[in-house]
Amino acid sequence: MGDAVVGSDGVTRCAWAESSDEMRAYHDTEWGRPVRDERGLFERLTLEAFQSGLSWAIVLRKRPRFREVFAGFDAEVVAAYDTARVAALLSDVGIIRNRAKVEATIANARAIRALDGGFADLVWSFAPEPRPRPLSMTDVPAVTPESTALAAGLKRKGFRFVGPTTAYAMMQAVGMVDDHLAGCQVRTDPV
Repeated sequence: MGDAVVGSDGVTRCAWAESSDEMRAYHDTEWGRPVRDERGLFERLTLEAFQSGLSWAIVLRKRPRFREVFAGFDAEVVAAYDTARVAALLSDVGIIRNRAKVEATIANARAIRALDGGFADLVWSFAPEPRPRPLSMTDVPAVTPESTALAAGLKRKGFRFVGPTTAYAMMQAVGMVDDHLAGCQVRTDPV
């Protein structure tokens, strides 16, 4: 991931977005834009956890199936998944079949339910002050004090498979931080 590059469409954007049309669309229309609804936040948290150790391109390709098997990321539905449902998920080649990540998703849905509508408020309470966009990808941290605090805060509430790096990736995805490079022409809505 280098500095911003000019794509085949003439738009300057973060270099990682130029790896495929799917990545470009995600970069241009979703990444870094504020997400404040429970389902959207649950989806991003889940996908970032599944991405751990893998490339984002793999997760993005499997995203439609993740949405199907996790009921559109409806925490109420996912919280009720049982061992038979876990077994079915682990045999589904359309998703990333990792028992720890599947079970964490169910545990996280239960933790969201226990918050009784306060998941978005909890997540966004860790948003840092806005800062200038990074000049290059080397200026983009993998972990920040805020992502470390968010991960700890979520764990205290019963969330699993969310460390500081996963928390920071979610913060980027949901617009809590804007890590589009300074030269990137894609603009996000203000937080």
